[in-house]
Amino acid sequence: MSHHTEGEANTSKARAAWSARETDGPTKDLLKRDSGAFLHQSLSSPCVSTIAKAEGIWIEDTAGRRFMDFHGNSVHHIGYGHPRLIMAIKDQLDALPFSPRRFTNDVSTQLAERLGDLAPWPAKVLFTTGGSDAVEVAMKIARAATGRFKTLSFWDAFHGAGFGASSVGGEATFRSHIAGPLLPGAEHLAPFHCYHCAYGHPGPETCGLACANMVDFVLAREGDTAAVIGEPMRAVPVVPPTGYWQAVEATCRANKTLLIMDEIPTGLGKTGKFFAHDHDGITPDIIVVGKALGGGVLPIAAVIARADLDVAGDFAIGHYTHEKNPVTARAALTTLDIIEDEGLVARAARLGDRAMDRLRESLGQSAHVGDIRGRGCMFGVEIVTDRDSRTPDAPRAEAVYYACLAEGLSFKISAGNVLTLSPPMTIAQDDLDRALGIVEAAVGNS
Repeated sequence: MSHHTEGEANTSKARAAWSARETDGPTKDLLKRDSGAFLHQSLSSPCVSTIAKAEGIWIEDTAGRRFMDFHGNSVHHIGYGHPRLIMAIKDQLDALPFSPRRFTNDVSTQLAERLGDLAPWPAKVLFTTGGSDAVEVAMKIARAATGRFKTLSFWDAFHGAGFGASSVGGEATFRSHIAGPLLPGAEHLAPFHCYHCAYGHPGPETCGLACANMVDFVLAREGDTAAVIGEPMRAVPVVPPTGYWQAVEATCRANKTLLIMDEIPTGLGKTGKFFAHDHDGITPDIIVVGKALGGGVLPIAAVIARADLDVAGDFAIGHYTHEKNPVTARAALTTLDIIEDEGLVARAARLGDRAMDRLRESLGQSAHVGDIRGRGCMFGVEIVTDRDSRTPDAPRAEAVYYACLAEGLSFKISAGNVLTLSPPMTIAQDDLDRALGIVEAAVGNS
């Protein structure tokens, strides 16, 4: 039996085993109702299961089955339902539940000041309700500040689902025929990916940073690009080669192009530093954060820009109803307090180092594991047909996923074949070790 056929057989068995567990009447009924009520779209509806409770690292379905959640849509840095966060939100609801535009409030201003203090330069801030909107605000600022309209971004990147965010994004799912034509001036390059180098190099030791050199080539050739926008560490996950972002920053400066870092999934300490780009020793011009900023409870995102980029005061660049909502701002402020007070950034670094060391030791020689990579509490295992060809093995990866789900571990498969493991920074070491054991057994049995 070929690797591909064997993998498909394993997937079918795993799916069948999972489906056999879905015997609970209320669970099946809710899945059916969901499918009937929601517009269907890739990666969303229909759903794989239900959820009735979320607490700490755990989610629980309507049949009472519990799963360690190693996905969480990147919102659960501090776990679900952190008691301190829930209390702060309740208190804020009693004190001030809303602030209409043209009025300000202390808690929203505190949050803007707090985020500004975290930036590497004097900063100004704007809030949105989601990361996609925040990315588009950053793009507007870049246009206003430079007088240019072009952007340079990367294939396979995700920056949001809006037309502007989809334009600079590079995932095919969000750039389909229903989204086009997209914004003009959105140029794309192959992303950094040492394991699957688009330029044909075997590794960063010999490539001379060909991926970064191409950024330099395009910016010089275009000559009128407003901004380069990228993910400091791709959430697939893929870690940039040493020196990559420093080279890109240098060419941005030389070409008077702004550098925007999309820290929506990677920021707030998840990679073991507060901002993921801190690993690379660079200073971007605009930083976008979101997802976990609301503590896994409320939606809020933010654009943090150099103060001298405050040049669009005569225009509406982020005219949102909940622009200064005190409740979402309180959630964000409290989340930042929890991350700082509980030392979660350093904890993510320690947990991630231990997890990566263990996975490399236990799975590093597996015939079907091609690469193990990540930073902090964002790490992944790439499943391949064999180590020499590095050919992605999506059926086998899906079989591993269903096997892990059956054992109480939920995560995301990225790029079709990468087991993407992103636990909360609050996870207990014993729970992390148990989860890694589940992955190891599933890969070994696949």
